[in-house]
Amino acid sequence: QEPGTPLSDQEYYQFFRSLRIARRASTACLIRALYGCENPLVQKLDEYENHGLIPEGPVCSAIKLSPYEPPRTHLFPDFCNFSFYRCIRKKYFIKV
Repeated sequence: QEPGTPLSDQEYYQFFRSLRIARRASTACLIRALYGCENPLVQKLDEYENHGLIPEGPVCSAIKLSPYEPPRTHLFPDFCNFSFYRCIRKKYFIKV
């Protein structure tokens, strides 16, 4: 895959497999909240999720807030804000 591109569905499964336990996912989110995107561990996770390169610039994602609503498109200023949004909403598997 090209650096900076999101993972495929299978790669996302592998990436989040270790975080599937809510405690692990919330721990990763806590580290993100406490230390921000400059934390080396947070950067490693973000790089891994994007084939070794954290995307620069805005990130657009279709997000389904409830099972009864159609997905809405959201624009985030950067990948860090997008990831933080996933943490806050506990929507760990939303893709770019």
